[in-house]
Amino acid sequence: MPGTEPVVLDERDAAILDRLQLHMPLVERPFSVIAGELRLDEGEVLARTRSLKERKLIRQMSAIFDAGGLGYRSSLVAAKCDPDRIAEAAAVISSYPGVSHNYRRNHDFNLWYTIAVPPDRDLEGTAQLLHELSGAQSTRLMPTLRRFKLGVRLAMSEQSADAGGGDDDPSVYGPTPGAASLTERQIGAVRALQEDMPVTEEPFADSARREGFQSAAELLAVGQELKDRGVMRRFAAILRHREAGFSANGMAVWKADEADCERLGGMMARFPEVTHCYQRRTYSDWPYSLFTMVHGRSTEDVEGCIAAISEATGLRDYRILYSTVEYKKRRVRYFTDEWKEWECQYQASRTAR
Repeated sequence: MPGTEPVVLDERDAAILDRLQLHMPLVERPFSVIAGELRLDEGEVLARTRSLKERKLIRQMSAIFDAGGLGYRSSLVAAKCDPDRIAEAAAVISSYPGVSHNYRRNHDFNLWYTIAVPPDRDLEGTAQLLHELSGAQSTRLMPTLRRFKLGVRLAMSEQSADAGGGDDDPSVYGPTPGAASLTERQIGAVRALQEDMPVTEEPFADSARREGFQSAAELLAVGQELKDRGVMRRFAAILRHREAGFSANGMAVWKADEADCERLGGMMARFPEVTHCYQRRTYSDWPYSLFTMVHGRSTEDVEGCIAAISEATGLRDYRILYSTVEYKKRRVRYFTDEWKEWECQYQASRTAR
């Protein structure tokens, strides 16, 4: 995928971006807390953060929820589409509200997307429907069997680069919570905290009122409950990695013995350049069980890391899949009416035929 010219950052901007990616304090004035940690003025942190958003370095600042913990089922999906019709197929798939990421990649399975469905929907049935509507030739669900690492943190400063990915990184071997039974109050907190946070002194005040909480403090107390239960992984900023200088990313897929996947996945997760590491389902036409997403400032960085992983693990049968077109990248919004609206539109179009 063509890169974007990276924005030049000074030391303070880089330090703020590093800190925002880690976690945002669930307090009424989070920027004040961050300012104190960085020994800066709150007004300066707010001004710099607004500027970083305006310059498109920050994609979103919001809660990052575990779909399974909310009762949703999710999966990575690989589809094989006619290359001449792939844009049309991608548009159909991207229209589904549970699709968060959708990319074209350099493989016979050329369309890759992630999908989540609400607790009362069927994952396999939905994937089959999208297969039919998109005209895909083959569709393979690749759900997570084991998660070894999940946490996109792009090191913007030298100090952060030196510290990333170690044994204290909470994204390594992070627990996968079971589906929680949520109260209406907790569902309201999910709705409020999943939205992009405004860069203001008290950024939670408006969303708390919208969802019927008496105060931001009440909302944040419920948010902390969700975090303590593992339903909310963290509240943090997600960067636009190309604009931030990480112009290359590759999904390395590895053929490994099932009995050895846990050990090998653990080794792969320790590499700081690896942001995602999973064991997934295999098929006769897809023998790769381990997936690692690697981000770097150049293709050489990405391939150097993957070569190092191969050397460390002894795995030689692997492929690197690069994204060539980004069709969709938007975090799933849980407990909304988007699913019903999509289904109504689908039924209306089916009746019209």
